[in-house]
Amino acid sequence: FAMAAARNVMRAVRVFEFGGPEVLKLQTDVPIPVPKESQVLIKVHACGVNPVETYIRSGTYARKPALPYTPGSDVAGVVESVGEHVAAFKKGDRVFTVGTLSGGYADYTVAAANSVFPLSDKLDFKQGAALGIPYFTAYRALFQKGRAKAGESVLIHGASGGVGIAACQIARASGLKVLGTAGTVEGMNTVLRSGAHQVFNHREANYVEKIKEYTGTKGVDIIIEMLSNVNLATDLHLLACGGRVMVVGCRGSIEINPRDTMSKESSIIGISLFLATEEERNECAAAVLDGIEAGWLKPGIGSEYPLENVAKAHEDIIHSSGARGKMVLLP
Repeated sequence: FAMAAARNVMRAVRVFEFGGPEVLKLQTDVPIPVPKESQVLIKVHACGVNPVETYIRSGTYARKPALPYTPGSDVAGVVESVGEHVAAFKKGDRVFTVGTLSGGYADYTVAAANSVFPLSDKLDFKQGAALGIPYFTAYRALFQKGRAKAGESVLIHGASGGVGIAACQIARASGLKVLGTAGTVEGMNTVLRSGAHQVFNHREANYVEKIKEYTGTKGVDIIIEMLSNVNLATDLHLLACGGRVMVVGCRGSIEINPRDTMSKESSIIGISLFLATEEERNECAAAVLDGIEAGWLKPGIGSEYPLENVAKAHEDIIHSSGARGKMVLLP
């Protein structure tokens, strides 16, 4: 690798056509990008894998990058060099990103300086790679779009994955009553460790009844929904008056009865971190950095894969039996 770097080339995963996990090709001779003004070049120590990256790769997602491209947004690593006009970072700084320009499944990546944030020594690089999309999305869903308030209750559907753990920790630290669901015993334990007051196994046939029993007649104020194509119709029956379902994840369509929103004046709100303004992104970052400093924000890491096994990572994030933390690639 040192020899390759001396030739200004690196390993990077490239996608030349949309399709299944097999279209992810690891190449060893990709030029190391050069940071332009207001950009930062980062040596990647870990990169988070997000479900959205599998949708983009398959070509079924609304946003299609120009081919060929390298996937990956959530990188943690060390600044290698900076473009002119970058004053906030210097070579050697530990950082994490919430977006890259050249793709994070690589030895090096370039990111806009305003998408790069300092990584506290309290977290390792794997944890740093679990911050960007999961924690920013959870904060956006809860507060920027969900208007969560202390004292309200939140149900986090699929709480053992990256966004779920983030939502548990942020909601608990903000004074909400936190309920979570997971599909395995290990996942359920992860959810409780992440700050949930109560956890339910969504593989049990009667788990919805158990949630209703727990919440009583009132219902929950907010639902953070990772699998809306399965749960949305049921979610509407679990809400309190004025409740809102925050659609974070979806893998297909579902039939619902809109009358179920009328009886409680409830809302269904879609979340796209991609649409956040720079100001909103900075608000997310401030909340995240504050949580790390305070000590309650601790990303849980799940499966780890070397760059060579990227296709397996994409396979597993969609088909595994249950999440237990954030999936990361380690170049």
